[in-house]
Amino acid sequence: MSDLWKKPAAEIAQLVRLGAVSAVEVTRDALARLDAVNPAINAVVQFMPEEALAAAKATDEAVARGDRLPPLVGVPVTVKVNVDQKGFATTNGLRLQKDLVAEQDNPVVANLRAAGAIIIGRTNTPAFSIRWFCRNSLHGHTKNPQNPNITPGGSSGGGAAATAAGIGCIGHGTDIGGSVRYPAYACGIHGLRPTLGRVPAVNFTAPDRHVGGQLMAVSGQMARTIGDVRLAFEAMAAQDLRDPWWVPVPTNLPEQPKRAALTVAPEGMKVDAAVETALRDAAKRLTDAGWQVEEVECPPFREPAMLQATLWLAEFRRGAAEAVKKEADPDASFVYEQMVRLCPEPDMNGILDALQRRATLTRDWQMFLDRYPVLLCPVSGELPFPDLLDVESPESFDRAMEAQLTQVGLPLMGLPGLTVSTGKTDGNIPVGVQLIGGRYREDTLLAAGEAIEAGGVPALPVDPAAG
Repeated sequence: MSDLWKKPAAEIAQLVRLGAVSAVEVTRDALARLDAVNPAINAVVQFMPEEALAAAKATDEAVARGDRLPPLVGVPVTVKVNVDQKGFATTNGLRLQKDLVAEQDNPVVANLRAAGAIIIGRTNTPAFSIRWFCRNSLHGHTKNPQNPNITPGGSSGGGAAATAAGIGCIGHGTDIGGSVRYPAYACGIHGLRPTLGRVPAVNFTAPDRHVGGQLMAVSGQMARTIGDVRLAFEAMAAQDLRDPWWVPVPTNLPEQPKRAALTVAPEGMKVDAAVETALRDAAKRLTDAGWQVEEVECPPFREPAMLQATLWLAEFRRGAAEAVKKEADPDASFVYEQMVRLCPEPDMNGILDALQRRATLTRDWQMFLDRYPVLLCPVSGELPFPDLLDVESPESFDRAMEAQLTQVGLPLMGLPGLTVSTGKTDGNIPVGVQLIGGRYREDTLLAAGEAIEAGGVPALPVDPAAG
C-alpha cells in the first residue's frame, strides 16, 4: 500500500488525468486501506473489489485513448447502503431488505459513475436510517475512527467513518434530520446537505416517498477537504429527470456579499463551552478572511423542528411502523417509541397546517439569508455524544434531541447546510460549526467553508483509535 489513499480527490483526479498514476493503482491502494482499517470500524459493509478494479481498468483505457475525462476520474468513493446500486441490496440496515437487490442505479450512483468516480464499497447506516448513531442487527456496529467511545454519527455514520479513516476520498450520505451534517461533525470531516432539488435521487426498489420525505430528504457529500466536497457536489448535481424535484440551477451563481450572522445559541438552546469556542474561532477566521460577521438572533429552529418531525413521522408511521415490529431491531424499536412519544400523530388538518407554516417559515429564513448570506451556528449543542447515548433511557434520548435542534429544524425549509470541521478539543474530540445559506447558494457556503478551513488544521485521514 502506497500513500495514495491519503490524497484528496482533486489531487487524485489530476494525477490520473496526467497519467502520473493509473486508476488501477489508486483503486488497489484504496482497497488495501479498506482491508487494513475497516475491521476496526465496520464502516464499509458491502464490498465490490472486482467491480471497482474493472471500473478502474476502463478508466485507464479511456485515459490511454485520450478521451475527455470527467471531474472525479479515478477517485475512490463510498456509497450508503440506503440508495440503489445495481446488483447490490438496498438494505437500509434491515434484515428485512437483505435480499432487496437493485436492478438500476439511483441517480446519485449514476452521477458518481458518470463523473468518473470508482465506487469501492457501500457504507453502514442504523436500521431505517433514523438515528445519530450507527448500529443495526444486519451489518453490526460502526465505530468512530477518531475515538471509539463517541458516536460516528448517523445515519450516514458509515460514510463519515470511512472517509475520516481514508477509505475513499468522498463519502455519500443522506440527510433528512442531520444525517450528513452530524456524522461529518462527529468524525472530524466536512459534510454538505444540499438544497432540496439540487442532487437528483430516487430508489426504484421502493415506492416514491410521501410528501415529508420528498420535501426534506436529500443526498449529500462528505470529504476531508472543502474542495473535495465542492467537486463531489458539482458532480452529483448533474441532471437526471428521473427525480421530479431536480432543478436546473447552475452550481455557481453571482457572488454574494461576504456577510455572515453568528448565532451561538439559537432560541436559548444549551451550548457546550467547547462548541461556543469553535463558533467564535470560526467567526474570527471569517473576519480575518475579509468577511463581515455580526452576532444576531436567527430565525426559529424549534417550530421547524417540530413540523419536520410531524411530516416525517407521519410518513414513517404509515409506511414503516409495521416494518419496525417485523425487523425487531432493539435500537430502532426504542428510538421509534421515543419519537412517537414526542410527536403526537396529526390528522389531515395537522398535515395541511404544517405545510402552510412551512411556506411562512421558509419566507422568513430566505429574507434573513438575503441580509446575511451565511449563518454561522452550532452543528450540535454538544460535542459528539457518547456512543449509543440515545438508547440508554428516554431522558438520554430527549437530551440528544434537544442538542440536535439545528440539525432537525433546517430540512423543513429545504435549505442547504454545511458542516465545517474546525479541529479537536483538548480532549481530542472532533468539533466543528454549521453554515446555513439561502436556497441554491451552496457556492457561498463552500466559499465561507474554505475560509474557515484555511484558518485551521487540515482534516487529515486517521488510523482508527484503540478501544
